[in-house]
Amino acid sequence: MATYHYEAMNSVGQSVKGDVDAVSNEEAVSKIRGMGHFPTKVKERSGGRKSASAAAAATGVGPAAAPKRRTVGRVPAKLLTQFARQLSTLQDAGLPLLRSLRILEEQQKPGMLRIAIRLVAEDVEGGATLSEAMAKHPKAFDKLFTNMVAAGEAGGVLDVVLRRLADFMEASQKLKRRIIGAMVYPAVVISAAIGIVMGIMIFIIPKFMDIFDQFGAGNLPAPTLLLMKMSGWLTKEWGWAYILAFPLALFIIFRLLRMSDGGRYFVDSLKLKIPVMGKILAKTAVSRFTRTLGTLLTAGVPILEAINITRETSGNEVFAKALKKVHDGIREGDDFAAPLRQAKIVEPMVVNMIDVGEETGDLDKMLSKVADTYDEEIQTMVAAMVSLLEPVMVITLGVIVGFIVVAIFMPLPKLISSVK
Repeated sequence: MATYHYEAMNSVGQSVKGDVDAVSNEEAVSKIRGMGHFPTKVKERSGGRKSASAAAAATGVGPAAAPKRRTVGRVPAKLLTQFARQLSTLQDAGLPLLRSLRILEEQQKPGMLRIAIRLVAEDVEGGATLSEAMAKHPKAFDKLFTNMVAAGEAGGVLDVVLRRLADFMEASQKLKRRIIGAMVYPAVVISAAIGIVMGIMIFIIPKFMDIFDQFGAGNLPAPTLLLMKMSGWLTKEWGWAYILAFPLALFIIFRLLRMSDGGRYFVDSLKLKIPVMGKILAKTAVSRFTRTLGTLLTAGVPILEAINITRETSGNEVFAKALKKVHDGIREGDDFAAPLRQAKIVEPMVVNMIDVGEETGDLDKMLSKVADTYDEEIQTMVAAMVSLLEPVMVITLGVIVGFIVVAIFMPLPKLISSVK
Protein backbone atom coordinates (compact mmCIF):
# COMPACT_ATOMS: atom_id res chain seq x y z
CA MET A 1 0.00 0.00 0.00
CA ALA A 2 1.33 3.41 -0.99
CA THR A 3 0.84 6.89 0.43
CA TYR A 4 -0.78 9.48 -1.84
CA HIS A 5 -0.58 13.23 -1.31
CA TYR A 6 -3.67 15.10 -2.45
CA GLU A 7 -4.95 18.62 -2.95
CA ALA A 8 -8.73 19.04 -3.01
CA MET A 9 -11.64 21.41 -2.55
CA ASN A 10 -13.98 20.89 0.37
CA SER A 11 -17.75 21.36 0.34
CA VAL A 12 -17.48 25.15 0.80
CA GLY A 13 -14.86 25.62 -1.90
CA GLN A 14 -11.80 25.88 0.37
CA SER A 15 -8.51 24.26 -0.62
CA VAL A 16 -7.38 21.34 1.57
CA LYS A 17 -4.29 19.12 1.48
CA GLY A 18 -3.42 15.81 3.09
CA ASP A 19 -2.23 12.23 2.71
CA VAL A 20 -4.16 9.01 2.23
CA ASP A 21 -3.04 5.38 2.07
CA ALA A 22 -4.33 3.35 -0.87
CA VAL A 23 -3.38 0.49 -3.17
CA SER A 24 -3.90 2.50 -6.37
CA ASN A 25 -4.57 6.02 -7.58
CA GLU A 26 -8.25 5.14 -8.21
CA GLU A 27 -8.69 3.93 -4.62
CA ALA A 28 -7.04 7.10 -3.33
CA VAL A 29 -9.45 9.24 -5.36
CA SER A 30 -12.37 7.19 -4.04
CA LYS A 31 -11.26 7.64 -0.43
CA ILE A 32 -10.81 11.39 -0.89
CA ARG A 33 -14.29 11.68 -2.36
CA GLY A 34 -15.59 9.69 0.58
CA MET A 35 -14.29 12.42 2.88
CA GLY A 36 -16.54 14.91 1.08
CA HIS A 37 -13.68 16.51 -0.86
CA PHE A 38 -13.23 17.02 -4.60
CA PRO A 39 -9.65 16.05 -5.52
CA THR A 40 -7.79 18.33 -7.90
CA LYS A 41 -4.37 16.67 -7.61
CA VAL A 42 -3.45 13.18 -6.42
CA LYS A 43 0.17 12.06 -6.50
CA GLU A 44 1.95 9.08 -5.01
CA ARG A 45 4.65 9.99 -2.53
CA SER A 46 8.15 8.84 -3.42
CA GLY A 47 8.63 7.07 -0.08
CA GLY A 48 11.20 9.46 1.25
CA ARG A 49 13.50 9.16 -1.73
CA LYS A 50 15.10 12.34 -2.91
CA SER A 51 14.27 13.32 -6.42
CA ALA A 52 17.05 14.05 -8.87
CA SER A 53 16.34 17.76 -8.69
CA ALA A 54 16.38 17.76 -4.87
CA ALA A 55 19.65 15.85 -4.78
CA ALA A 56 21.17 18.20 -7.30
CA ALA A 57 20.01 21.18 -5.27
CA ALA A 58 21.67 19.74 -2.17
CA THR A 59 24.99 19.10 -3.92
CA GLY A 60 24.95 22.25 -6.01
CA VAL A 61 25.45 20.34 -9.26
CA GLY A 62 23.22 18.86 -11.90
CA PRO A 63 19.92 20.21 -13.17
CA ALA A 64 19.19 22.32 -10.10
CA ALA A 65 22.40 24.25 -10.62
CA ALA A 66 21.63 24.75 -14.29
CA PRO A 67 19.91 27.87 -15.58
CA LYS A 68 16.16 28.09 -15.25
CA ARG A 69 14.27 26.16 -17.93
CA ARG A 70 12.72 28.18 -20.68
CA THR A 71 9.00 28.60 -21.04
CA VAL A 72 7.35 28.64 -24.43
CA GLY A 73 5.34 31.49 -25.90
CA ARG A 74 1.78 31.64 -27.11
CA VAL A 75 0.47 28.78 -29.23
CA PRO A 76 -2.21 29.39 -31.91
CA ALA A 77 -5.65 28.33 -30.71
CA LYS A 78 -6.21 26.15 -33.78
CA LEU A 79 -3.09 24.08 -33.11
CA LEU A 80 -3.92 23.80 -29.42
CA THR A 81 -7.40 22.52 -30.29
CA GLN A 82 -5.94 19.87 -32.60
CA PHE A 83 -3.50 18.85 -29.86
CA ALA A 84 -6.30 18.41 -27.31
CA ARG A 85 -8.37 16.39 -29.80
CA GLN A 86 -5.45 14.13 -30.77
CA LEU A 87 -4.34 13.57 -27.18
CA SER A 88 -7.92 12.66 -26.24
CA THR A 89 -8.02 10.07 -29.05
CA LEU A 90 -4.71 8.52 -28.00
CA GLN A 91 -5.77 8.35 -24.35
CA ASP A 92 -9.10 6.81 -25.31
CA ALA A 93 -7.16 4.17 -27.25
CA GLY A 94 -5.32 3.21 -24.05
CA LEU A 95 -1.83 4.49 -24.87
CA PRO A 96 0.34 5.60 -21.94
CA LEU A 97 0.41 9.36 -21.46
CA LEU A 98 4.14 9.77 -22.05
CA ARG A 99 3.99 7.67 -25.22
CA SER A 100 1.05 9.77 -26.45
CA LEU A 101 2.99 12.99 -25.89
CA ARG A 102 6.04 11.64 -27.74
CA ILE A 103 3.86 10.63 -30.72
CA LEU A 104 2.24 14.07 -30.89
CA GLU A 105 5.65 15.76 -30.59
CA GLU A 106 6.93 13.84 -33.61
CA GLN A 107 3.84 14.76 -35.66
CA GLN A 108 4.05 18.49 -35.00
CA LYS A 109 5.80 20.91 -37.31
CA PRO A 110 8.67 22.94 -35.81
CA GLY A 111 7.21 25.69 -33.66
CA MET A 112 6.07 26.68 -30.20
CA LEU A 113 3.63 23.80 -29.77
CA ARG A 114 6.26 21.18 -30.56
CA ILE A 115 8.63 22.73 -28.03
CA ALA A 116 5.83 22.90 -25.46
CA ILE A 117 4.93 19.22 -25.94
CA ARG A 118 8.59 18.22 -25.60
CA LEU A 119 9.03 20.18 -22.35
CA VAL A 120 5.74 18.82 -20.96
CA ALA A 121 6.78 15.26 -21.85
CA GLU A 122 10.11 15.73 -20.06
CA ASP A 123 8.33 16.91 -16.91
CA VAL A 124 5.84 14.02 -17.06
CA GLU A 125 8.74 11.61 -17.46
CA GLY A 126 10.30 13.19 -14.36
CA GLY A 127 7.23 12.37 -12.26
CA ALA A 128 5.01 15.46 -12.68
CA THR A 129 1.36 15.22 -13.59
CA LEU A 130 0.22 16.49 -16.98
CA SER A 131 -1.52 19.52 -15.45
CA GLU A 132 1.56 20.40 -13.39
CA ALA A 133 3.77 20.20 -16.47
CA MET A 134 1.38 22.35 -18.52
CA ALA A 135 1.06 24.93 -15.73
CA LYS A 136 4.76 25.75 -16.18
CA HIS A 137 3.92 27.23 -19.60
CA PRO A 138 0.97 29.60 -18.98
CA LYS A 139 1.32 31.32 -22.36
CA ALA A 140 0.84 28.05 -24.20
CA PHE A 141 -1.67 26.39 -21.84
CA ASP A 142 -3.91 28.89 -20.08
CA LYS A 143 -5.55 28.41 -16.69
CA LEU A 144 -8.73 27.04 -18.21
CA PHE A 145 -6.79 24.37 -20.10
CA THR A 146 -4.63 23.28 -17.14
CA ASN A 147 -7.50 23.20 -14.64
CA MET A 148 -9.66 21.06 -16.89
CA VAL A 149 -6.75 18.68 -17.41
CA ALA A 150 -6.25 18.54 -13.62
CA ALA A 151 -9.93 17.71 -13.14
CA GLY A 152 -9.69 14.98 -15.77
CA GLU A 153 -6.63 13.49 -14.09
CA ALA A 154 -8.24 13.53 -10.66
CA GLY A 155 -11.41 11.86 -11.94
CA GLY A 156 -9.64 9.39 -14.21
CA VAL A 157 -11.46 10.71 -17.28
CA LEU A 158 -8.68 12.65 -19.00
CA ASP A 159 -9.75 11.53 -22.49
CA VAL A 160 -13.33 12.72 -21.94
CA VAL A 161 -12.25 16.08 -20.52
CA LEU A 162 -9.81 16.68 -23.39
CA ARG A 163 -12.54 15.92 -25.91
CA ARG A 164 -14.91 18.38 -24.21
CA LEU A 165 -12.14 20.95 -24.07
CA ALA A 166 -11.51 20.53 -27.80
CA ASP A 167 -15.25 20.93 -28.49
CA PHE A 168 -15.31 24.11 -26.40
CA MET A 169 -12.30 25.62 -28.16
CA GLU A 170 -13.69 24.74 -31.59
CA ALA A 171 -17.02 26.41 -30.79
CA SER A 172 -15.25 29.55 -29.56
CA GLN A 173 -13.04 29.74 -32.66
CA LYS A 174 -16.00 29.14 -34.97
CA LEU A 175 -17.92 32.06 -33.47
CA LYS A 176 -14.85 34.30 -33.61
CA ARG A 177 -14.20 33.45 -37.28
CA ARG A 178 -17.79 34.22 -38.22
CA ILE A 179 -17.71 37.62 -36.55
CA ILE A 180 -14.34 38.55 -38.08
CA GLY A 181 -15.40 37.26 -41.51
CA ALA A 182 -18.59 39.32 -41.41
CA MET A 183 -16.67 42.49 -40.51
CA VAL A 184 -14.01 42.16 -43.23
CA TYR A 185 -16.23 43.45 -46.05
CA PRO A 186 -17.41 46.64 -44.27
CA ALA A 187 -13.86 47.35 -43.08
CA VAL A 188 -12.44 47.04 -46.61
CA VAL A 189 -15.18 49.21 -48.14
CA ILE A 190 -14.85 51.92 -45.48
CA SER A 191 -11.05 51.97 -45.79
CA ALA A 192 -11.26 52.20 -49.59
CA ALA A 193 -13.83 55.02 -49.39
CA ILE A 194 -11.69 57.02 -46.97
CA GLY A 195 -8.65 56.53 -49.22
CA ILE A 196 -10.52 57.65 -52.36
CA VAL A 197 -11.97 60.74 -50.70
CA MET A 198 -8.59 61.72 -49.24
CA GLY A 199 -6.99 61.24 -52.67
CA ILE A 200 -9.57 63.58 -54.25
CA MET A 201 -9.09 66.18 -51.53
CA ILE A 202 -5.28 66.06 -51.68
CA PHE A 203 -4.59 65.73 -55.43
CA ILE A 204 -7.69 66.90 -57.36
CA ILE A 205 -9.18 69.78 -55.39
CA PRO A 206 -5.91 71.84 -55.25
CA LYS A 207 -5.85 71.88 -59.10
CA PHE A 208 -9.34 73.38 -59.17
CA MET A 209 -8.22 75.94 -56.60
CA ASP A 210 -5.40 77.00 -58.94
CA ILE A 211 -7.86 77.27 -61.86
CA PHE A 212 -10.23 79.47 -59.85
CA ASP A 213 -7.35 81.71 -58.78
CA GLN A 214 -6.00 82.05 -62.35
CA PHE A 215 -9.36 83.05 -63.80
CA GLY A 216 -10.31 85.29 -60.90
CA ALA A 217 -13.54 83.63 -59.94
CA GLY A 218 -14.07 86.22 -57.20
CA ASN A 219 -16.32 85.36 -54.28
CA LEU A 220 -16.85 81.63 -54.26
CA PRO A 221 -20.01 79.91 -52.93
CA ALA A 222 -20.00 78.74 -49.31
CA PRO A 223 -19.83 74.97 -50.16
CA THR A 224 -16.85 75.62 -52.43
CA LEU A 225 -15.06 77.66 -49.75
CA LEU A 226 -15.69 74.89 -47.21
CA LEU A 227 -14.30 72.30 -49.62
CA MET A 228 -11.24 74.45 -50.28
CA LYS A 229 -10.57 74.89 -46.55
CA MET A 230 -10.84 71.18 -45.95
CA SER A 231 -8.47 70.47 -48.83
CA GLY A 232 -6.02 73.11 -47.55
CA TRP A 233 -6.12 71.58 -44.07
CA LEU A 234 -5.33 68.15 -45.50
CA THR A 235 -2.51 69.27 -47.80
CA LYS A 236 -0.91 72.29 -46.13
CA GLU A 237 -1.61 71.71 -42.42
CA TRP A 238 -0.80 67.99 -42.28
CA GLY A 239 -4.43 67.05 -41.84
CA TRP A 240 -3.84 63.69 -43.54
CA ALA A 241 -1.28 62.83 -40.86
CA TYR A 242 -3.82 63.60 -38.09
CA ILE A 243 -6.40 61.35 -39.76
CA LEU A 244 -3.93 58.47 -40.11
CA ALA A 245 -2.60 58.93 -36.58
CA PHE A 246 -6.04 59.10 -34.93
CA PRO A 247 -6.74 55.30 -34.93
CA LEU A 248 -3.21 54.60 -33.66
CA ALA A 249 -3.54 57.20 -30.88
CA LEU A 250 -6.94 55.77 -29.92
CA PHE A 251 -5.45 52.25 -29.78
CA ILE A 252 -2.55 53.41 -27.57
CA ILE A 253 -4.91 55.26 -25.20
CA PHE A 254 -7.10 52.17 -24.81
CA ARG A 255 -4.05 49.99 -24.19
CA LEU A 256 -2.80 52.37 -21.51
CA LEU A 257 -6.23 52.46 -19.88
CA ARG A 258 -6.39 48.67 -19.80
CA MET A 259 -3.22 48.54 -17.71
CA SER A 260 -5.28 49.32 -14.59
CA ASP A 261 -8.41 47.66 -13.19
CA GLY A 262 -10.42 50.87 -13.30
CA GLY A 263 -9.29 51.59 -16.85
CA ARG A 264 -10.25 48.11 -18.04
CA TYR A 265 -13.68 48.47 -16.46
CA PHE A 266 -14.15 51.88 -18.12
CA VAL A 267 -13.11 50.63 -21.58
CA ASP A 268 -15.26 47.49 -21.38
CA SER A 269 -18.24 49.50 -20.13
CA LEU A 270 -17.77 51.92 -23.04
CA LYS A 271 -17.70 49.04 -25.52
CA LEU A 272 -21.01 47.69 -24.22
CA LYS A 273 -22.65 51.11 -24.80
CA ILE A 274 -21.75 51.32 -28.50
CA PRO A 275 -24.97 51.24 -30.58
CA VAL A 276 -25.65 47.82 -32.16
CA MET A 277 -22.05 46.65 -31.67
CA GLY A 278 -22.43 46.92 -27.88
CA LYS A 279 -25.26 44.37 -27.90
CA ILE A 280 -23.18 41.99 -30.00
CA LEU A 281 -20.23 42.33 -27.61
CA ALA A 282 -22.50 41.79 -24.59
CA LYS A 283 -24.03 38.64 -26.08
CA THR A 284 -20.56 37.41 -27.03
CA ALA A 285 -19.39 37.87 -23.42
CA VAL A 286 -22.45 36.00 -22.09
CA SER A 287 -21.91 33.16 -24.56
CA ARG A 288 -18.25 32.95 -23.61
CA PHE A 289 -18.67 32.84 -19.85
CA THR A 290 -21.65 30.43 -19.92
CA ARG A 291 -19.86 28.02 -22.27
CA THR A 292 -16.65 28.20 -20.22
CA LEU A 293 -18.45 27.67 -16.92
CA GLY A 294 -20.62 24.89 -18.35
CA THR A 295 -17.57 23.09 -19.73
CA LEU A 296 -15.73 23.33 -16.40
CA LEU A 297 -18.72 22.06 -14.41
CA THR A 298 -19.20 19.18 -16.85
CA ALA A 299 -15.55 18.24 -16.32
CA GLY A 300 -16.17 18.04 -12.58
CA VAL A 301 -14.41 21.22 -11.45
CA PRO A 302 -15.95 22.59 -8.19
CA ILE A 303 -18.28 25.50 -8.84
CA LEU A 304 -16.31 28.10 -6.87
CA GLU A 305 -13.08 27.23 -8.62
CA ALA A 306 -14.91 27.08 -11.96
CA ILE A 307 -16.34 30.58 -11.43
CA ASN A 308 -12.87 31.92 -10.59
CA ILE A 309 -11.42 30.43 -13.79
CA THR A 310 -14.35 31.75 -15.83
CA ARG A 311 -13.93 35.21 -14.32
CA GLU A 312 -10.25 35.32 -15.27
CA THR A 313 -10.96 34.19 -18.84
CA SER A 314 -14.16 36.18 -19.43
CA GLY A 315 -12.41 38.86 -21.51
CA ASN A 316 -14.66 41.63 -20.16
CA GLU A 317 -14.09 43.39 -16.84
CA VAL A 318 -17.80 44.20 -16.38
CA PHE A 319 -18.72 40.52 -16.48
CA ALA A 320 -15.64 39.61 -14.42
CA LYS A 321 -16.82 41.85 -11.57
CA ALA A 322 -20.31 40.39 -11.77
CA LEU A 323 -18.89 36.85 -11.57
CA LYS A 324 -16.83 37.92 -8.54
CA LYS A 325 -20.08 38.89 -6.81
CA VAL A 326 -21.60 35.55 -7.80
CA HIS A 327 -18.57 33.75 -6.34
CA ASP A 328 -18.81 35.66 -3.06
CA GLY A 329 -22.55 35.05 -2.89
CA ILE A 330 -22.17 31.28 -3.34
CA ARG A 331 -19.42 31.19 -0.73
CA GLU A 332 -21.83 32.84 1.73
CA GLY A 333 -24.51 30.26 0.98
CA ASP A 334 -26.47 32.02 -1.75
CA ASP A 335 -27.44 30.45 -5.05
CA PHE A 336 -26.01 31.30 -8.48
CA ALA A 337 -28.99 33.16 -9.92
CA ALA A 338 -29.61 35.74 -7.18
CA PRO A 339 -26.29 37.69 -7.36
CA LEU A 340 -26.34 37.43 -11.17
CA ARG A 341 -29.83 38.93 -11.21
CA GLN A 342 -28.68 41.80 -8.95
CA ALA A 343 -25.73 42.57 -11.25
CA LYS A 344 -28.17 43.33 -14.13
CA ILE A 345 -25.66 42.50 -16.87
CA VAL A 346 -27.60 39.64 -18.48
CA GLU A 347 -31.14 39.28 -19.73
CA PRO A 348 -33.79 37.81 -17.39
CA MET A 349 -34.00 34.76 -19.66
CA VAL A 350 -30.41 33.82 -18.83
CA VAL A 351 -31.01 34.19 -15.09
CA ASN A 352 -34.19 32.10 -15.28
CA MET A 353 -32.46 29.32 -17.20
CA ILE A 354 -29.61 29.25 -14.68
CA ASP A 355 -32.16 29.18 -11.85
CA VAL A 356 -33.93 26.21 -13.44
CA GLY A 357 -30.58 24.48 -13.96
CA GLU A 358 -29.75 24.84 -10.27
CA GLU A 359 -33.10 23.46 -9.20
CA THR A 360 -32.88 20.44 -11.51
CA GLY A 361 -29.19 19.77 -10.90
CA ASP A 362 -28.34 20.27 -14.58
CA LEU A 363 -26.62 23.64 -14.34
CA ASP A 364 -23.83 22.62 -16.72
CA LYS A 365 -26.28 21.53 -19.43
CA MET A 366 -28.38 24.66 -19.00
CA LEU A 367 -25.31 26.89 -19.32
CA SER A 368 -24.35 25.13 -22.54
CA LYS A 369 -27.88 25.68 -23.89
CA VAL A 370 -27.62 29.39 -23.05
CA ALA A 371 -24.30 29.58 -24.92
CA ASP A 372 -25.77 27.81 -27.98
CA THR A 373 -28.78 30.14 -27.99
CA TYR A 374 -26.63 33.24 -27.77
CA ASP A 375 -24.28 31.99 -30.49
CA GLU A 376 -27.22 31.79 -32.88
CA GLU A 377 -28.41 35.26 -31.87
CA ILE A 378 -24.93 36.69 -32.38
CA GLN A 379 -24.72 35.25 -35.89
CA THR A 380 -28.14 36.70 -36.73
CA MET A 381 -27.24 40.13 -35.34
CA VAL A 382 -23.90 40.23 -37.16
CA ALA A 383 -25.57 39.30 -40.46
CA ALA A 384 -28.25 41.97 -39.90
CA MET A 385 -25.62 44.59 -39.04
CA VAL A 386 -23.62 43.83 -42.19
CA SER A 387 -26.80 44.04 -44.30
CA LEU A 388 -27.59 47.40 -42.72
CA LEU A 389 -24.05 48.70 -43.18
CA GLU A 390 -24.05 48.16 -46.94
CA PRO A 391 -26.74 50.75 -47.82
CA VAL A 392 -25.48 53.11 -45.11
CA MET A 393 -21.97 53.03 -46.59
CA VAL A 394 -23.28 53.54 -50.14
CA ILE A 395 -25.47 56.49 -49.10
CA THR A 396 -22.68 58.09 -47.03
CA LEU A 397 -20.15 57.76 -49.83
CA GLY A 398 -22.69 59.12 -52.31
CA VAL A 399 -23.39 62.16 -50.14
CA ILE A 400 -19.66 62.90 -49.76
CA VAL A 401 -18.91 62.55 -53.48
CA GLY A 402 -22.06 64.52 -54.35
CA PHE A 403 -21.01 67.37 -52.07
CA ILE A 404 -17.55 67.46 -53.68
CA VAL A 405 -19.03 67.52 -57.21
CA VAL A 406 -21.58 70.23 -56.38
CA ALA A 407 -18.99 72.36 -54.58
CA ILE A 408 -16.66 72.17 -57.59
CA PHE A 409 -19.29 72.93 -60.25
CA MET A 410 -21.09 75.77 -58.46
CA PRO A 411 -18.45 78.45 -59.40
CA LEU A 412 -18.20 77.24 -63.03
CA PRO A 413 -21.11 79.33 -64.50
CA LYS A 414 -19.62 82.50 -63.04
CA LEU A 415 -16.15 81.45 -64.20
CA ILE A 416 -17.39 80.83 -67.79
CA SER A 417 -19.14 84.19 -67.84
CA SER A 418 -16.01 86.00 -66.74
CA VAL A 419 -13.97 84.24 -69.44
CA LYS A 420 -16.46 85.28 -72.16
